[in-house]
Amino acid sequence: MDYLREMFGLDGRVALVTGGSSGIGRGMAVALGRAGAKVVVAARGEEALRDTVAELRSHGCDAAYVRADLGRRDEVAEAAEHAVGFFGEIDVLVNSAGVNPRPHMDALTEGEWDLTMDVNLRAPFLLGQRFGPKMAGRGWGRIINVSSQQAFRAFFNSGAYGASKGGLTSLTRSQAEAWSPSGVRVNTLVPGFVITPLTAQASADPAFLQQMEARTLIGRNGLPADFEGAAVFLASPAAEYITGQCLFVDGGFSGH
Repeated sequence: MDYLREMFGLDGRVALVTGGSSGIGRGMAVALGRAGAKVVVAARGEEALRDTVAELRSHGCDAAYVRADLGRRDEVAEAAEHAVGFFGEIDVLVNSAGVNPRPHMDALTEGEWDLTMDVNLRAPFLLGQRFGPKMAGRGWGRIINVSSQQAFRAFFNSGAYGASKGGLTSLTRSQAEAWSPSGVRVNTLVPGFVITPLTAQASADPAFLQQMEARTLIGRNGLPADFEGAAVFLASPAAEYITGQCLFVDGGFSGH
C-alpha cells in the first residue's frame, strides 16, 4: 500500500475540476479527492455542486465549490481566484466543463459557435494561462483536458463541438511544449460515447445508443466511473514521463 500511495497518491495536492458537478467531471473530482487531493469543483449549477462536495466530504475529503459560468471571460477569472482561496494554489487542473449543441452545420448559428468555443476552448486556455506558469514556477503540475472522439472523426453533427475539441487537443500539445520542461505534465483524455447529462439528448434515442455500443469493442457505452482511474493516473507521480498525449478511454470505440 505504501508503494501504491507513492505511485498514485495525491496527498498535499490541490485540484480544480471544471464541470465537476456532474458526469465525467464529477467522477474525476471524487476520484482525485479519494486519492488524497483537496478538490475544488466549478460549474454553473449550485445545487449539483453542493451534492458533489457532500459526496467528497462523505469520503473524508477536503472539498469546496465555485459557481461560475465558464462561457464568460470575467467569471472564468473570478472562479480561478476564488478557487485558490480555499486550499491554496492549484496543482492539478482538470478542464472537463463543456457544452455540446447538435444542430446540423447548415443550421449552426454564430451564437452557438461562440458559446461552444468560449466554454470548451477559451476557458481551458484562460485557466491554463492562470495556473500553468505558477505550476512551472513550483516545478510540478498537472493539466488534464477532456477532449472528444469528434476531435479526430466526424459523426452525429460534429459542428462547433468537434472544432472546439480539436482545438483543445492542440492546445494540450502547446501547453505541454511550454511547461513540460519545468515539471508540468499536460495530457488529454478522450472519451468514447459516455452516458452523462451532456449526452442526454442523444441517449434518449435507443437506436442511437445501440449504434454507439456496436462501435465500441467491449460492447457497452461509457460511464463516468470509467474515467476515475485514468484521472488519478494522469494526475499522479506515475505519469511523470507522459506529456502532450491523448489517452483514449473509450472501450475501444476508436479502434473499431
